[in-house]
Amino acid sequence: MKSKDIQKLVLSKYENGDGPTKIFRDLNGTLSLPTIERWCKSIRDTGCINLSKPPGRPRTIRTNANIQKVKHRLERRRTVSSRKLSRELGISRTSVRRVLKNDLGLHAYKVQNEPMLTDEHKEKRIQFANWIRTNFRKEDTMKILFSDEKMFDIDGVYNSQNDRIWAVNRSEADIKGGTRQKRKFPQKVMVWLGVCSKGVSPLIFFEKGTVDHDRYIKEVLPVALKFGNDMFGNDWIFQQDGAKPHTHAKSQEWCTKNFPSFIDKSHWPPNSPDLNPLDYCIWNEFA
Repeated sequence: MKSKDIQKLVLSKYENGDGPTKIFRDLNGTLSLPTIERWCKSIRDTGCINLSKPPGRPRTIRTNANIQKVKHRLERRRTVSSRKLSRELGISRTSVRRVLKNDLGLHAYKVQNEPMLTDEHKEKRIQFANWIRTNFRKEDTMKILFSDEKMFDIDGVYNSQNDRIWAVNRSEADIKGGTRQKRKFPQKVMVWLGVCSKGVSPLIFFEKGTVDHDRYIKEVLPVALKFGNDMFGNDWIFQQDGAKPHTHAKSQEWCTKNFPSFIDKSHWPPNSPDLNPLDYCIWNEFA
């Protein structure tokens, strides 16, 4: 596409209400985002695109050729670091980052984990969503007490990449806490927690042994019942996932007899930790 045709297209899109970011995406990298923003400013100020020479010295690194090289690398490989791009293209890492952010309008996002869902899992999720929409009002969903168990390493967790100690040398760093002792067989503890729109329940620690349905009924469910009643009176819903202690016939019977309402094992979809705020949000804060 010729330069004048691109100008006409940008002018038309801007006059039709499209912003610089949308125009940039529609043009698929034909122009850099700063260029489109400059053109849109020119349209606002003068009614046309003024292609006078831009201020400052000419580019020597972030040229159109290098921008296209970076773009083509990304098209071939979805995941690549700026460090690797810098090494492959012979461009400084800072320049690569500027090309990615300023010229191509891109941002770096971490790859996120999500549950692997089969077609059967997806179908049960749809059924669950329809059941919720049919049987619960919006205000009812604010009265759900979500619950979950999680195993924690007592020694804690740390990120060797991001947890840094600033010091003049290694010896000083060690004095400031730059070493971490790790057990060969780290001690672990399982905890239970409930969370709702009004707060979090007391933590329950299971320091020894496994949690079967008997321990679950004796040690967890009464705590959940008291907390739910304290928060909502006798109008609320208890949630638990498909773990065996939860779906055991005696656990289901206890829930039916004691909770005002609860999501039984026939409704909660399997392999759905991302539907529980404890799994997708709160446990990370505890770790």
